[in-house]
Amino acid sequence: MPPAGAPILAPVVTQYNMKLQLGCLAASLTACLVLCQAATPDDNLRVRTQTGVFTGLVNEQYSNVREFRTIPFAQPPIGSRRWLPPQPLGPSGQHFYSYRWPSVCPQFARKNESLWSNNITDFSPMTYGQSLLAGTMMQSSSEDCLYLAIWTPRNVSADSKLPVAIFIPGGSFINGGVSINYQVPASFISTHNDVIVVSMNYRLNIFGFPKAAGLEDQNLGMLDNRAAVEWIYNNIGAFGGDQERMILWGHSAGAVAVDIYNYAYYDSPLIKGLFLMSGTAAVPPPPEDPKFSNFTFVAKAVGCDFPDDPAAELGCMRQVPAGLLTNILGDYAANGTKPRLNFQGVKDDKVYYGNYTTRAAKGLLAKIPAIISTTANEQSSLAEYPLRNLTDGPWQEAVTNGTINTFVCPALNTTAWRSRHGLNTYRYQFAGTISALTPLAWMGEFLLSTAIVFRHTYPAASRRLPRRRRTYGHGLVP
Repeated sequence: MPPAGAPILAPVVTQYNMKLQLGCLAASLTACLVLCQAATPDDNLRVRTQTGVFTGLVNEQYSNVREFRTIPFAQPPIGSRRWLPPQPLGPSGQHFYSYRWPSVCPQFARKNESLWSNNITDFSPMTYGQSLLAGTMMQSSSEDCLYLAIWTPRNVSADSKLPVAIFIPGGSFINGGVSINYQVPASFISTHNDVIVVSMNYRLNIFGFPKAAGLEDQNLGMLDNRAAVEWIYNNIGAFGGDQERMILWGHSAGAVAVDIYNYAYYDSPLIKGLFLMSGTAAVPPPPEDPKFSNFTFVAKAVGCDFPDDPAAELGCMRQVPAGLLTNILGDYAANGTKPRLNFQGVKDDKVYYGNYTTRAAKGLLAKIPAIISTTANEQSSLAEYPLRNLTDGPWQEAVTNGTINTFVCPALNTTAWRSRHGLNTYRYQFAGTISALTPLAWMGEFLLSTAIVFRHTYPAASRRLPRRRRTYGHGLVP
């Protein structure tokens, strides 16, 4: 036994074993550095913004594309923030992995068969195994939904200064969002490698356009669009984008939202061009509800019966689960109950104006160029689903009339209004049919078909598109 107080192991240090220990230490540090570098995400996939640090990923199919799938642009509109304008995020250095798609805003998985549920299913948000005919709130939707997604070339840096296309999805202000297969532009980014695309969620239906007597702001979905554009303007440089070369692009209801934005923020648009696919602010407006009867009807159905006390009605409705509200509205529409409930925009003359003819005549629109497009057979995918006659389809004359009245005439009027102010405006009609995307011959050039081609989101379409048709990254922005 060693003497009391002696160390259990007394080290004997020589020059030789000192060198040996230092050599082992150096080797260990080298190995550690190698391992740490391997475990640390590529610096190019980590981006620092004003509101957080986000780590994206390389697209699974296109290795020259990076994507950031979930980036918040406002505080979650939940609890007491339900039915309030989007609340900005504060400065933050918190780190987030932006790997999975965000929840889309609350929406109903229909229970009646349609083209969208049976034939062209990739135009719906991802449901992760839930049937598109589930007849209940979509499980991939949530009230915590104010997120955007960004796609860039893999090799960009913060000083690349690439043009930016900001996309507002469509869906009649009832459905839609970021996570729609045919609206993911990775193929387009991979092909051109010189543009950034951003897509956003915004509040829909009763959550986005409540028409409630107790509220000052009714067009919350439109305000979400503006909040997203502001966030992008302030942060896109970190992703390699140029805040001075951004265009706002939408399809169907998304295009209507883009044009509404054009008039609402004409004096500070933050964007340099518009791309309106199958929709403008000149479309027939939703029915008015000056007595706020739609919201009150739903409130009564869920036990918030305060018809003479708007504040109490609103306070009670803020406590109702989002799923319950979504299911009540979805069932009501699916059952064909009359009169129809409508939560698709309110003419408040602050964001959504009542007379765009007058507003355009006064020049109260952004002085920027625009592309306006339609397809040759828009209404075919919106007509009543001909379940008992899928071969012949709906009555073509009614489809043609719907295409003209809802799409062609508004496009013509919008073009005329713009031309009176000398604004550069480009018009086109998409009249190409891709058989693999049109499972039923009578669909023809249906609503949304042009979006697939321009975003290269279908391989066959991508192979047929010449590069000279790349107009929305460069045709609008100097």
